[in-house]
Amino acid sequence: MAELTINGTKYPFTKGQTILQAALDADVEVPHYCYHPGLSVVANCRICLGEVWAPNPRTGKLEAFPKLVPTCQQAASEGMVVYTDSPKAVANQKAVMEFLLINHPVDCPVCDQAGECHLQDYSYQYGRGQSRFSEAKIKQPKKDIGPNVLLYSDRCIMCTRCVRFTREVTGTNELMVDGRGSTEQIDIFPGMALNNELSGNVVDLCPVGALLDKDFLFQQRVWFLKKTPSIDGITASGDNISVEHNDGVVYRLKPRANEAVNKWWITDEVRYGWKFVHAPTRLLMPSMKGRDAFDPLKPMEAWSEVINAVDSAMTTLRSVSKKNLALLVSPMLSCEDAFHLARYALSIDPDTLLAVGPIPFHGEDKTFPGGFTIRAEKAPNARGVRRVLEALAGRTPVANAQGFESALATGKFGAAIVTGNYPSRWVTPTLTAALKQVSTIIAIDTLASGLTEIATIVLPGAVWLEKAGSFENATGRLQSFEQAIDPVEFARNESQIALDLAAARAGKHAARACANNSRIEMAKMAGLECMANALHAPAHSETVESDMVTVEL
Repeated sequence: MAELTINGTKYPFTKGQTILQAALDADVEVPHYCYHPGLSVVANCRICLGEVWAPNPRTGKLEAFPKLVPTCQQAASEGMVVYTDSPKAVANQKAVMEFLLINHPVDCPVCDQAGECHLQDYSYQYGRGQSRFSEAKIKQPKKDIGPNVLLYSDRCIMCTRCVRFTREVTGTNELMVDGRGSTEQIDIFPGMALNNELSGNVVDLCPVGALLDKDFLFQQRVWFLKKTPSIDGITASGDNISVEHNDGVVYRLKPRANEAVNKWWITDEVRYGWKFVHAPTRLLMPSMKGRDAFDPLKPMEAWSEVINAVDSAMTTLRSVSKKNLALLVSPMLSCEDAFHLARYALSIDPDTLLAVGPIPFHGEDKTFPGGFTIRAEKAPNARGVRRVLEALAGRTPVANAQGFESALATGKFGAAIVTGNYPSRWVTPTLTAALKQVSTIIAIDTLASGLTEIATIVLPGAVWLEKAGSFENATGRLQSFEQAIDPVEFARNESQIALDLAAARAGKHAARACANNSRIEMAKMAGLECMANALHAPAHSETVESDMVTVEL
């Protein structure tokens, strides 16, 4: 592999890479603002300039380029020697930082970007430490440029990442550069708003605090946030995301770069669609029809009672009514949840009807010019759930939601375990009518719905952010995700509920649900070997904890 030298150390690079790309791949820090791997190279911020020497092709001797070179634009070549820490390069970095800060407001204490701002970081690392500018600063306006984004123009450093994003990735062209020189600013075209399905990504792209997310504005200081790697849990895209949370509360979702899936972007649907996690309609305690509400001060007693009630109903089903059991597994659940629930159901009745829950669709798939695709399918794991159920069912076919409803109408089934976990009301009149054909309905759901209104026993489940597991997306890619926050109040994840039910049936103490242990167990089964050899895990699976030290006054 070809090599070049950066600041005295040799690093390999791939043919066609620029100096900056080679440096970033080698974890060598070179300051940059306008460069982004998902956008075109414009080389307009100039802070990445370096002193470059390259072999003369005729003599083979190293010769210096006549002036500093933008490392984001200059192609790397064999034997090239680059200095970004030489006196010339350092002087340029200080000059660029000084120019950028001439009109920049000193409002870091109230800026949402504080703590993750490249302007702050580079000012400290590469700046002069004090301003020589004594004239009045040019003030630029604040603008509401779309339903999700605010623009603080006086903070903008004109890197143009946002403009290039709307031109090259979304193809919607809402943003432009207006004016010239010290008065130029980012703006929207007249009569247009930044209202495309990927608009929130411009906030992630902005290296300073110019573009701000309305939803996150003044909500939390970023240095208090913990980051947990996860997967999109509300569509079939399988987008890689980071969940940023503090004290059990989710504050925002941001994309994790994965060129094989979502590149560097996520949709606004995913970015803002998690609010049901903290909805006031979340189910917090188990309940039983005909019984008063459980005492919230005694959650363990409540769970013990409903687990025993479910076990008693399952015993009656097989020994008294001689009817069969039906299990509807939601495509919103993880593969591990589906495995434990189905295995429990089959332990009750080997002829259990296994079915995949309703799969929501909205519109059609939409692909943007930059290659990003929005999926019409709004279930993260329909394929994974079906794969698990088919592996456990053997030769018995796995039904879909319509097949489940038709089967219940035959009168062969005395009990049904139905899971939901959808972000909105999902129970249809036909499903309600079908469920009324069985005497016992065990509902495992996260939000109150038509199902919980008719259920015999309701068990509060956990959303995907509250557990670890794996999803199989629309392209068949199997990906794992980590637990970000604990389940709300007294809810439990579906794997744990299934293990609790199985333990009650066996008269043992329930094991604690563990996604890794579940995958090891699943991988031993025919049809589920992918849990061991085809599972894509986050590059850094550990949660990033806040390093902010707080002192109680």
